[in-house]
Amino acid sequence: MIDTAFAPGPAALDTAALREPEPLREPEPLREPGAFEALVHEIGEDGAREVRAVFWSETSARLGLFRTLALGRHRSRIAREAHSLKSTARTFGYLRLAALALRLESTADGLDDTEFGDLLDLMDTAFATARAQEPQD
Repeated sequence: MIDTAFAPGPAALDTAALREPEPLREPEPLREPGAFEALVHEIGEDGAREVRAVFWSETSARLGLFRTLALGRHRSRIAREAHSLKSTARTFGYLRLAALALRLESTADGLDDTEFGDLLDLMDTAFATARAQEPQD
């Protein structure tokens, strides 16, 4: 008898990962160095500062909105809002906030109230930390 072990190939589907999301952790750096400078290069310093100010304001409002939405009734809206937050956070290089927004977007259908609250707490912390590290214009 030949004793052979087979390992899944690189394209094998990890069904366990689909059933249970990874525990919340923060492997991403808080922000991508140079993201704001790249935006300045694209649209100029004044324009970059203006859109960053809008980002701070809209993100603060969106994070507050999440806390007012009942998870059981607004899962699809929560996922849409998380998608928008993910996109804008990536634009400005806020990698941790973008990753947490992606997590909310992709798990909104299956979260319970406690998990939702915990995720919002992490998002609030990522936002506040990113904001504290930026120069205040």
